[in-house]
Amino acid sequence: MKAKTILLTLALCFVAVAVCFAQDAFMGTWKLNEAKSKIAPNAPKNNTVVYEAAGDNVKITVDGIGNDGKPTHDEWTGKFDGKDSPVTGNPNSDMRSYTKIDDHTLGFNVKKGGKVTTSGRVVVSADGKSRTVTTSGTDPKGKKFTSTAVYDKQ
Repeated sequence: MKAKTILLTLALCFVAVAVCFAQDAFMGTWKLNEAKSKIAPNAPKNNTVVYEAAGDNVKITVDGIGNDGKPTHDEWTGKFDGKDSPVTGNPNSDMRSYTKIDDHTLGFNVKKGGKVTTSGRVVVSADGKSRTVTTSGTDPKGKKFTSTAVYDKQ
């Protein structure tokens, strides 16, 4: 009887975690809507961003075009708890942190060598069909930039 109770409890825990992640407004694939975006000329352009569950973490995969016009691909896995987690594949950053402000808003900081180079907010619309990312920072050449990127959920 104890074994059945333990198995049922574990199954319910897994279902609860899956439901929580499935209902998270950020999860899914997001495509850049260039017509609605105002991206600075010296800022990178993230064409596709994917948020997915990775155990009890979130994995964010970004594909785009870098400051140099070349294709980029980077990945971050962590929690929305404000703590730095490593970024792989991005020569302009080595750490990133996200802080969940509310169910539709994240704050973030991007770091290189311990120094914040970019910060901003991600806001998912009330209907969950779009998200707006506002960023400000300094590019690798020391030029300041601000950008607003709008994404549509796929």
